[in-house]
Amino acid sequence: MTVSDILKDLKARKFKPVYLLHGEESYYIDKISDYIEHHVLSEAEKGFNQTVLYGKDSDVIGILNAAKRYPMMSDYQVVLVKEAQELKWGKEGDDDKKSGDPMLSYLDNPLSSTILVFCYRHGKFDKRKKVYKAIEKKGLVFESVPIHETKVAGWIESFAGEKGYKIQPQAAALMAEYLGSDLSKVSNEMEKLMLNVKPGHLINTTDIQNNIGISKDFNVFELQNAIAKRDAYKVNQIINYFADNPKNNPIPLILGALNSYFTKILKYHYASDRSPQGLARELGVAPFFVKDYETAGRNYGKEKVFRVISYLRECDLKTKGVDASGNTEQGELMKELMFKIIH
Repeated sequence: MTVSDILKDLKARKFKPVYLLHGEESYYIDKISDYIEHHVLSEAEKGFNQTVLYGKDSDVIGILNAAKRYPMMSDYQVVLVKEAQELKWGKEGDDDKKSGDPMLSYLDNPLSSTILVFCYRHGKFDKRKKVYKAIEKKGLVFESVPIHETKVAGWIESFAGEKGYKIQPQAAALMAEYLGSDLSKVSNEMEKLMLNVKPGHLINTTDIQNNIGISKDFNVFELQNAIAKRDAYKVNQIINYFADNPKNNPIPLILGALNSYFTKILKYHYASDRSPQGLARELGVAPFFVKDYETAGRNYGKEKVFRVISYLRECDLKTKGVDASGNTEQGELMKELMFKIIH
């Protein structure tokens, strides 16, 4: 089931007796568990019927004792186990060997009046364990998968739309470049941004600069555009700005973004469908940005792109002290790298 499917069922009060929410992307785990925590029970019912536990401070027996209670003056009780990855589930293989495992005994016949939720964040639950299979059989297992970096900008646009806002593709791309694919971080920044702009407002790069602290003129996105055009003056302006503001422009972020950018230029050269829609699909970008990659493709042939990717790797090694024969200061390394790229 998708997140939307699960939330739809929860809103329709179609509950499972046990949920296992696991995966590397915590955003969707939190989204589902937050809905259960705040909306399944009324405020009056929560006092007697809602228990929030934390894996590090809990054990299986304590969780099951809570789950086996019957609700008071309510149809349901909720037992939330947050940070369930910290729970001592037992040594690997124990639940496959011991027939008297208490968790398995409960999951064989869970109380229909209890909604037991395990929030297993920052990793995948071991699917080989019997407890996983038991939850899958009697309840619901949801794996929260990280979003691909090429889809973050589109996700930002959708997020804004759900909240009654619109955002320019350039602004969404700028946020995606700087904030990465951690959706919890992205959503938090979007929420803060929306506190300062009116609903229905078209969010632009100026809004991003004023409310998130990302410069609309000196950022990785503008650096890529300047590189694509081989505009040495603009490239050096941006690099100098980065050198003066290293905390807001860490070199690993810049190198990662440029590596992704030139990988897309390489894909452009090998794309069989050169239509705007075909290129957008192949590159994983909005059609709006296809012209930028066409410009970059004209200025950087296949062989040059391969060399640039090699330069990026060399620079990355130098930042880590590997093969660094001279100065490893960020500004100097970036200037050397830019000279190699655009010449």
